[in-house]
Amino acid sequence: MKAMASGRFKHALSGFSIEHVWCLTTLAGIFVFLSTHPIRPQDFWWHIKAGQEIAATGHIPSVDSFSFTVPGQAYPSYEIYWLMELTLYSVYALGGGALVVFFHSLIVTTAYGLVLWLCRWLSSSWRVAALCTLFAAALGLNDWNVRPQAVTFLLGAVLLWVVYYGRGVNTAGARRSLRPWWLVPVFGSMVVWVNSHGSFPIGLAVLAMWLADEVWQILKARLGGEGWGRVRRLLQPAMALAVALLACLINPRGADVIIYLDTMGGSSVVQNLVPEWTPPSFDSLHGGLFLVALLLSAAVLALSSRRPSLFQMVTFLSFAILGLRTLRGVIWFGIVMAPILAVHLPTLAEQARLMIQRPIGQRPADSKVVLNYVFAGLVLVGVLISLPWFKGGLGLPEEKTGVISSETPVEATRFLLQEGLPGPLFHHISFGSYLTWAAQPAYPVFVDPRIELYPPEIWRDYMEISAGRCDWEARLDGYGINTLMLNPRAQRSLIEAAGGSPHWRLVYEDASAVLFTRESWR
Repeated sequence: MKAMASGRFKHALSGFSIEHVWCLTTLAGIFVFLSTHPIRPQDFWWHIKAGQEIAATGHIPSVDSFSFTVPGQAYPSYEIYWLMELTLYSVYALGGGALVVFFHSLIVTTAYGLVLWLCRWLSSSWRVAALCTLFAAALGLNDWNVRPQAVTFLLGAVLLWVVYYGRGVNTAGARRSLRPWWLVPVFGSMVVWVNSHGSFPIGLAVLAMWLADEVWQILKARLGGEGWGRVRRLLQPAMALAVALLACLINPRGADVIIYLDTMGGSSVVQNLVPEWTPPSFDSLHGGLFLVALLLSAAVLALSSRRPSLFQMVTFLSFAILGLRTLRGVIWFGIVMAPILAVHLPTLAEQARLMIQRPIGQRPADSKVVLNYVFAGLVLVGVLISLPWFKGGLGLPEEKTGVISSETPVEATRFLLQEGLPGPLFHHISFGSYLTWAAQPAYPVFVDPRIELYPPEIWRDYMEISAGRCDWEARLDGYGINTLMLNPRAQRSLIEAAGGSPHWRLVYEDASAVLFTRESWR
């Protein structure tokens, strides 16, 4: 028995190939990138401030209490994000920013781990799975900042698993059947999604496309002279979509949650002011990557001798349109296309082999198994030393050495509070998020990344003042502003204007922020 167990153990060890190392390295690379990426100031801080209020009061806020420009203004978005806001605040309260970054890294890496495993099942190839996961990851880099949206990538990956297992076979002909318990992850994923982020219709769309594909298969079979025997295949996708729709009603707003989507989708301020809501272009790396990936994906589907299914074509077209409309949709194009590419890439590889008439023999046994384990061990060591508690010794660029991004006005805010500079305060939009966390209630914000909260006229004033236009001081006077906290990179014109004005005095300056006060203040 011992000899048999030892033999099985040795056989298992010998099965660890270079392809497994590629997959491990892919996921490790994603984790290391996330783990060494500090918390940026734009969104995280106002979300955990809201989470702090929820934890303290037991109620979800319904109006703004952080600004002096629109105090008391209704803000229904709290009811969309509340679950992840409470979660992120709880993690922060437990272990600070380092634990938040670790938690965030685990969530996102697990999402891509599920995508990789799904690609492996569909393609029967670890190599293809690693390549397709890298494709998805490249399109997601721009959306991996710490914020509630991160959990949706994991939830989307779970739903993809349900859909692909429910749809049937992989490229090797293996079939998996779903058991009744599969409705649990569908229900759970959608309940969490609808209470964490407004992108939950993406999950519904994926399930609806599965149902549409099954309806099409039945119609094709019927037109081909077959009976209605396939109708029973509608049961699984129909039940999944029904359960998901029911789950979406379990939120503080009930069916009115759709109003939030209409508000965000129809807001001209959101569409025009926030870069990630704009359409992609070759002017940015992220937009360029998406456009190239879109063309490559279309080429794979067109050239593959394996005819794309309706589900694959509708998925490709739907998420291509989403990505072309807004950069926020690019990450989803990568996630949903990875399994589709995993189905077609092996077919293309076989077509290429036949074209060059090069036979593929048995792959030689991997004689470098020990080296594979050594390399895998080094990869895991790299993962450990990249953790936010230890990454200080990695020699990273200055902007990535800390847990909190160097863009964040931590020291400037400390100076503001210690010196008791006079309010109200005008500041860069990204600073508003950190000020919401660190300077309330002493310094209510002018604006912050809750874009849809503020009316267009306030954003117009913000843009004009930040650009140092000729009437910038008159606009500040209209709001009674006494202190400026400015971004030295994004508001250089206003810094120069304030520095040349007799009415303003420089009182603080560092790499992240510059502070001016009225000359009359002492």
